[in-house]
Amino acid sequence: MKFFTLTAIAGLLLASAVSVSADEKEVNLYSARKENLIKPLLEKFTTETGVKVNLVTGGADTLLKRLKSEGVNSPADLLITTDAGRLYRAKEAGVIRAVESDVLDKIVPTNLRDPESYWFGLSMRARPIFYVKGKVDPSELSTYEALNDDKWEGRVCIRSSSNIYNQSLVASMIASDGLEKTQEWANGFVKTFAQPPKGGDRDQIKAAAAGICDVAIANTYYYGGMLNSNDEEQIEAANKLAIFWPNQGENDRGVHVNVSGIAMTKAAKNVDNAKLLMEFLVGVEAQAFYAQVNNEYPVREGAESTETLKSWGEFKADELNLSVLGENNSDAVKLMDRAGWK
Repeated sequence: MKFFTLTAIAGLLLASAVSVSADEKEVNLYSARKENLIKPLLEKFTTETGVKVNLVTGGADTLLKRLKSEGVNSPADLLITTDAGRLYRAKEAGVIRAVESDVLDKIVPTNLRDPESYWFGLSMRARPIFYVKGKVDPSELSTYEALNDDKWEGRVCIRSSSNIYNQSLVASMIASDGLEKTQEWANGFVKTFAQPPKGGDRDQIKAAAAGICDVAIANTYYYGGMLNSNDEEQIEAANKLAIFWPNQGENDRGVHVNVSGIAMTKAAKNVDNAKLLMEFLVGVEAQAFYAQVNNEYPVREGAESTETLKSWGEFKADELNLSVLGENNSDAVKLMDRAGWK
């Protein structure tokens, strides 16, 4: 029979208390998503589970740098960030870990998660072509590749090559068309720019509405945000444009899509709660929230959509595994630089 001193018993009780605090009552989240786009879900999670979520928001690149500098001492258990290219960078930097979850594997489509389960998509956005109604006949449009045709010279608005959304688009084209053909495309595509690339996706839509260009490339959720804005100027600008889904041919790959996604950090201490939150965020209610609040497509099949998303119609999405966007990122950046895409 073993006997324990009062000191030993006190030590065991203290260890138990620390365990409860560290692993049963809270989870620490770094999020590149703005607070208003994630906090209501986190509050719901706390109500349902009793687990407090300590939220830190910041720029996507800033949070990744922070995780790198903090290393094993990072307090973060989870990272939410935008674009598969950034999620790939987090994996390559060694700051996230693989997660085994039957729930995540079942719900998140294979192409919208890391093949080794280092990250999982939470919401999906497409990056189609937008055209000015009355100035462009949609029958003139077909694919991303066709936008380098001479007829579009001086008519296209798109943001800079430093933007990861564009880097990922080009990375997807490299995967589909090869490096040489994509380089040829980019060399011609830069000649179609109506102005030197500047501003964000909303600025491209506004520029098209203002007559600076006839066609723009942007993420769908920015367009949805403008349509549902309280700003009459944004609503008016968005209503002048319509979506064209490129690369929809029977043997074509489909429109380029990307995700916002989540990963567990390598330094995670609250592992069980982190996994619980990951699984909560692909639940039916959470998935509907992304559509309602930020005009993003749920990754979960059958999740409730919105009238805005429905009004854009159905489309065929590229089923390329998004990890390839990260793998091809370096080639994409170099290719765009050689083409003179500023």
